[in-house]
Amino acid sequence: MVTGIINDWAHQTNKLERLWLLAKIEFKLRYYENRLGLLWALLKPVMDMAIYYVVFKIVLKVDVPAFASYLFIGLILWNFFVESTSGTIQILQTKKYLYEYSNMNKLEIYISTLLANTIGFGFNLLMFLIFYNLLEPESVGLQFTNLWIPVVFLNLFILSLGISLILSNVFVVARDVTQLWGVFTSILFFMSPIFYKLAMFKEALPSFEYLNPIAGLIINARRVLMEGVNPDFNLLLFDFFYGIFFLVIGFILLNKLGSKAAEKI
Repeated sequence: MVTGIINDWAHQTNKLERLWLLAKIEFKLRYYENRLGLLWALLKPVMDMAIYYVVFKIVLKVDVPAFASYLFIGLILWNFFVESTSGTIQILQTKKYLYEYSNMNKLEIYISTLLANTIGFGFNLLMFLIFYNLLEPESVGLQFTNLWIPVVFLNLFILSLGISLILSNVFVVARDVTQLWGVFTSILFFMSPIFYKLAMFKEALPSFEYLNPIAGLIINARRVLMEGVNPDFNLLLFDFFYGIFFLVIGFILLNKLGSKAAEKI
């Protein structure tokens, strides 16, 4: 059943062109009616970073080197995850017209939405690299280990896609999954090393980075971008396992529940 969904999509023509077109349209529509337009995609993580910087660095005096950059990379990874999961819970309802009145595979709708988020992530990552390498006094500079970031992001993309598939298909039969996921992400946010010092996080929650894939992704992103070292490969393998596991569960639910989405929503 899982391979059937993939094969069905793989045999369609003009897949990549259609995905890219949908992703661009999705990305533009988000900022179309805003006066600042695309600038909002760049301002959100900067504004979040400024708030947490004041609270944790100035008020609570957290002792983390290059804290602004430390926050910045953690927040853009977190924002991608939340936008890609919370933002797609009702996707089978809001984009019902795409799969009902065209030959579009449902999987394409998910991937194109995450690709739109990837465009925003790319802008934010570029902004981070400029800030960290040109303005951050404690920067270690550009390193070959920076080339690992696409692998870390691929892991994040797979994980987000899998959870997106699960949540949106569960929504077909249980609408309150939206509220439950909102509460869960609030808890997960404070149980991830976004603004905590890593040693403090590990001391308070031993080995929790192996139970929380977002924590592992943030840790590895900082290793390859800020510390100039290779990712923790054990942690990376664990996170890929989580991503693939959730993706398979998502495909199963899409096959069982997604086919009935149009009549149930």
